[in-house]
Amino acid sequence: MASLRTADSRLRSYFKENYIPQVCEALLCGLLITCPEDPLKYLQKMIITIMESGLESLLWDMCIDPSMKPKIRRLSETYMEQLFGLDDQLMTPELMIKACTFYTGHLVKTHFCIWRDIAIPLINEENILAEKMEKAIEYDNFRLQKYVFRLWHSYAAGQKKLLTEALLRIRKMCHHYKLIITLTKWRDKARSEYKKREDELMLKHELQLRKWRSKVKVAAKEEPIPPEHSLSKASLLGGIPECDISLLPERAVSQIFYYLTLRELVICGQVCHSWMLMTQASSLWNSIDFSKVKNIITDKYIVSTLQRWRLNVLRLNFRGCLLRSKTLRSVSLCRNLQELNVSDCPTLTDESMRYISEGCAGVLYLNLSNTTITNRTMRLLPRYFPNLQNLSLAYCRKFTDKGLRYLNLGNGCHKLIYLDLSGCTQISVQGFRNIANSCTGIMHLTINDMPTLTDNCVKALAEKCTRITSIVFIGAPHISDCAFKALSTCNLRKIRFEGNKRITDACFKYIHKNYPNINHIYMVDCKRITDGSLMSLSPLKQLTVLNLANCIRIGDVGLKQFLDGPVSTRIRELNLSNCIHLSDASIVKLSERCSNLNYLSLRNCEYLTDLGIEHIVYIFSLVSVDLSGTNISNEGLMSLSRHKKLKELSLSECYKITDVGIQAFCKGSLILEHLDVSYCPQLSDEIIKALAIYCIYLTSLSIAGCPKITDSAMEMLSAKCHYLHILDISGCVLLTDQMLEDLQMGCKQLRILKMQYCRLISKEAARRMSSMVQQQEYNPNDPPLWFGYDYEGKPLTKQEITPLKEDEEITVTDSIYSGEEEVV
Repeated sequence: MASLRTADSRLRSYFKENYIPQVCEALLCGLLITCPEDPLKYLQKMIITIMESGLESLLWDMCIDPSMKPKIRRLSETYMEQLFGLDDQLMTPELMIKACTFYTGHLVKTHFCIWRDIAIPLINEENILAEKMEKAIEYDNFRLQKYVFRLWHSYAAGQKKLLTEALLRIRKMCHHYKLIITLTKWRDKARSEYKKREDELMLKHELQLRKWRSKVKVAAKEEPIPPEHSLSKASLLGGIPECDISLLPERAVSQIFYYLTLRELVICGQVCHSWMLMTQASSLWNSIDFSKVKNIITDKYIVSTLQRWRLNVLRLNFRGCLLRSKTLRSVSLCRNLQELNVSDCPTLTDESMRYISEGCAGVLYLNLSNTTITNRTMRLLPRYFPNLQNLSLAYCRKFTDKGLRYLNLGNGCHKLIYLDLSGCTQISVQGFRNIANSCTGIMHLTINDMPTLTDNCVKALAEKCTRITSIVFIGAPHISDCAFKALSTCNLRKIRFEGNKRITDACFKYIHKNYPNINHIYMVDCKRITDGSLMSLSPLKQLTVLNLANCIRIGDVGLKQFLDGPVSTRIRELNLSNCIHLSDASIVKLSERCSNLNYLSLRNCEYLTDLGIEHIVYIFSLVSVDLSGTNISNEGLMSLSRHKKLKELSLSECYKITDVGIQAFCKGSLILEHLDVSYCPQLSDEIIKALAIYCIYLTSLSIAGCPKITDSAMEMLSAKCHYLHILDISGCVLLTDQMLEDLQMGCKQLRILKMQYCRLISKEAARRMSSMVQQQEYNPNDPPLWFGYDYEGKPLTKQEITPLKEDEEITVTDSIYSGEEEVV
C-alpha cells in the first residue's frame, strides 16, 4: 500500500475491501516456490481455489504445495531469508535477548531525558529570553528598514525616469528646433537658388532672343539665304569653330555618314573632293533606300548606282518607286543582296521577279506587299530563295491557294520564320493548309485586314506550325476563343488583336493555361472583355506589355486583381485608354505595385481626378503618360512637375488646364521631349514661352486646335528648340508665313509638319517649307465646326455648332508636299 499513499481514498478502500494485496502475495509466493511449467494455467487454477475458499481464509502460502512449504518460524513473516539462502536458525535466543536489552535501554534513556528537561528549570532563562528579544527587535528593525528602503527606491526610480523623459523631450525639442532652423535656411537657400536659376534662364532667353532677332533683321536686309545655309543654333550663339571632318578616324566618319539619307549623302559628296572620297566608302553603300527619293530619282541613276556598288549592296528599298522593268532587272546584279523591299511598286511583274530571283539567291528578307505578283512568282520562291526567312505578301490578291502550294516545291520555304498575309482575302482554308505543309518553321505570323479569316484557318495552320510565337490578327472579326484553343500547341509570346467582338474572357483563360511565357498582349477594342480577363492574366510572370484600349467593361475591381499578382512587378507598358470605369483607386494601386512601369495611357478615363494623378508621381520609373480627355487641372500638373523624369506627356482635350499649370509643369520637367496639348483652346502664347525657356530638348509638339497661338510665340520656339522633329499646328488660325520663316532658320531637324486649317499661311510659303521637311500636311481652309471656333479664333455659340447629318459630305482639299529635291 506504500504506492497508494497519495491515491484516491475510494481506490484505497477498494484495495482493502477486496484483499487485493493478499491475493497478489499468495499468487506471487506460489509462483516463486512452485515454478510451474505453464504459469497461466497455474494462476487460473489457484484463482479458482481462492474463490472457492473465500477471501477471509486467505493465507500467504495457500498457493504453495504442502510438500514444498518452507519450515520457518512465524516471527519473521517473510521469505526473504529463504529466498536469499540464509540459515533457518537466524533468530537465536541470544539475539533476542540483546534486542530486548537494547530496546529497553533506549526507552529508559529517552524518557529520562524528557523528565530531566521538565523537572530541572533552566538557570539562564532570562538571559536567553533577552537574547531572543534582541534578535526579534533587530529583525523587526531590519524589516522596517527594508520596507522604507523599497518605498524610497521606487520613488527614486520614478523621479529618475521622469528626469530621463524630461531630458529626452528637451533633446528632441532642441533637435526639432535645429531641424527647423536648418530646413528654413535650406528652403531660403533653395528659393534663392531657384530664383537665381530662373533669372539666369530668363536672361539667357532674352539674350538669345535678341541675337535671334538681330540675325533675322540682318538676314532680311541681305539677299535671301538658301535653306542649306540658313542660320543655325551655332551661328546664333557665336562663330562656328573650324573642324575638318576628314581628320577624324575612318570609323568615326563612316558612323557619321551612316545616318544620312541617299539624298543627303549625294549632297555631301558634292561639297569638295575630300568629302566625295569619304562618301565613297563601301560600308556606306551596304544599304540603299530609294524610297525617300522616289519622286525625283531617275531610273538611269538607279541602274548606275547598282552597277557600281553591286558587290557591296546588302539591303535595297524600292518601296513605292515607279520603275521600269529594265531598272528592276538591274537588281539581279547585286549577287550579295540579303534584303529586298519592292512593296507598293506598281510596275513589278512576275517577269521582273524572275530576273531578280535568278541573280539574288541569298535573299533573306523579301517584301512583295501590295504588288501584282501571281502564282508564277510563288513558284519561283522555293526554287531560287532557299534561305528565305522573312516574306511579306500583304495585299497581294492575284495569287491563289494553288500558288501557296508551290511553296512546297523543290527545297521548299522551310526556313521561313516571318510571314505576312494581311489583306489576302482570296486565301481559303485549303490555302492555309498548303502554308502549314510548306512552312512548318513559321514563328511570326501577321494577318491583318482579313475579314475572311476564321477559326478553321487558324486550326489548319496550328496543326503543323507548332513553333509560332507571335500572331497579329488586326481586323479579323470572325476569330473567336476557339482559335486560341487550336493554338495551345504553340508557345506564344506575342498576341495582337483589334476590333474583335467574339473574343471573351475564356480566351484569357487559355492564355493563362497554355502560354505562361507570353510577354506582349494587345487586345484593343474587344468589347466582350471584362474584369475576369484581368484576373486570369495576374499570374503571368513574364508579361511586360498590356494594351486593352477601348475595352470599356474593365473597371477598378479587375485592375486591382490583376495588380495583386506577380505580373505587376514586370509590367513595363500599360494602355487602358477609354476604359471609362477606372477611377483614382486604380491609380493608387498602380503606384503601389508597378515599380517598373515606363509607359502609361489613361486616355479618356473620365473618373480620374487630381487626387489619383498625384499618385502617378510615385511611379518613379515612368517616362511617358497620356492623360488626354481626363479631368486633370492645374493642381494635377503641379503634382506631375515633381516627377522630374517624364519625357512624354499628352494632355489633349483637357479643358481644365490653363497656362499656369503648363508653366508649372515645364519648370520641373527640363528633359521633356514630347508634349501634346492639342484641342485645348484656352491655352495661349505663355505655354510656348515656357517651353522655349525650360524644355529646350523638345522633339515633338502638338498644339493643334489652339487658336490663341501667334507668330511671336513660335518665334521663341524656333529660337530655342532646335531639336524639334515633329510639329502639329493645325487649327492655329493666327499663324502666318513669318512662322514658317522662323522654323526654317531655327528648327533645322524638323521632319514632319502639319498645318491643317491655317488660312493665313500662303500656298507659296507652304511649298517653300516642303523642301525643309520629309512630310508636310497643309490645308488653307477654315477650321471645321467641331473645332469650336471660327477662322478668327473666336468661340462658336451652340447655335452655330450644328451636328452633321449622315448624308452630308464635307470635302477637304489637302495639299501634301514632300521634302525631296532632285539630286541627280
